[in-house]
Amino acid sequence: MRVTHVITRLIVGGAQENTVATVLGLRDMGLEMQLLSGPTTGPEGSLESIFDTTPGLLSIVPELVRPVHPWKDWIALQKLTRLFRARCPDVVHTHSGKAGVLGRLAAHRAGVPLIVHTIHGPSFGAFQGALPNFVFTAAEKRAARVTTHFVVVADAMKQQYLAAGIGQTDQYTRIFSGFDLQPYLCAADDAKLRAKWGLEPKDIVIGKIARLFKLKGHDDLIAIAPEIVREHPRVKFLLVGDGAWRKRFEHAVASASLRRHFVFTGLVAPTEIPALVGIMDILVHLSRREGLPRALPQALAAGRPVVAYDCDGAGEVCIPNETGFLVPPGDKARLTSSLLQLTRDAELRRRLGQRGQAFVRAHFGVELMVEHIHSLYMKLAAERGLRPA
Repeated sequence: MRVTHVITRLIVGGAQENTVATVLGLRDMGLEMQLLSGPTTGPEGSLESIFDTTPGLLSIVPELVRPVHPWKDWIALQKLTRLFRARCPDVVHTHSGKAGVLGRLAAHRAGVPLIVHTIHGPSFGAFQGALPNFVFTAAEKRAARVTTHFVVVADAMKQQYLAAGIGQTDQYTRIFSGFDLQPYLCAADDAKLRAKWGLEPKDIVIGKIARLFKLKGHDDLIAIAPEIVREHPRVKFLLVGDGAWRKRFEHAVASASLRRHFVFTGLVAPTEIPALVGIMDILVHLSRREGLPRALPQALAAGRPVVAYDCDGAGEVCIPNETGFLVPPGDKARLTSSLLQLTRDAELRRRLGQRGQAFVRAHFGVELMVEHIHSLYMKLAAERGLRPA
């Protein structure tokens, strides 16, 4: 079977890591794979180097840019159409907003028999204004008319898209965004790594893994930090990641006289994340827009409890009083009380983390994700009477 995946950019992020793992995993299963991406820009880092040892697997389409740009968007649509016509894939599988719309429309124009789209997070919602919501919803509806099947990383995405009139119920399949569990299962509270980041053995470390940008919830965490620190002076906040709002957050921390309680790691390679999770006692995730945050199952795989805003698919992993605490978005009082409860009770942290680890073991292995996607392709091909190339 010949398969082409398309994504807007290969920054360091959950959707991108999911896509890379899928492409490499399906290639190892014998499928003929290709990945098309727009150029990777920004402070979030790039995953393109992963393909340095596999020439020809990744191709960059320069005009496939993230912002709306009518001229470049039209050129990207033409280029993608030509690429699909030349390669004749059995499946085009798209990811992210811009590549999801242009890639599906181009695949339809090129006569690709199976067009699959993964919804990693919503393109529309309360996080943006009425005009962008109208535009993105209309674009998603147009692309849905040529979509064979949707993969969602959380059932919440299916519910949101169906409520918006996008697709039919039987067009959706939930496949959790898997990852290599072993480094997280082995993650340890390394005293040397703590020391590297200025953390002492007795510090209670509340970690957050996210781009330093809007809608990620760093503002709320910084706002409640003084109350947390007043009760537990040994609490430290470890912020993993980089982004355009880093200086803003650093200024907010300094203005609150909390510099010694916050550690900004900056951009780190994905391979370094398990070790950083290992030195955390709690992981907090406060995003207002994310299909199912990978940071939550990653922390649970390491046996660390989680606190998350009840947004999109977070509640499908952050199960109240089972793997952590779910908080209404923006409820700083509940967020504070949840974090304080965990900082006070080491046994509670251990119990929630242990249950979370068992849950993730059963559902989030990367091999399981790849097998599910492969099975979906075979099922769709059989339903269409397709004899793959």
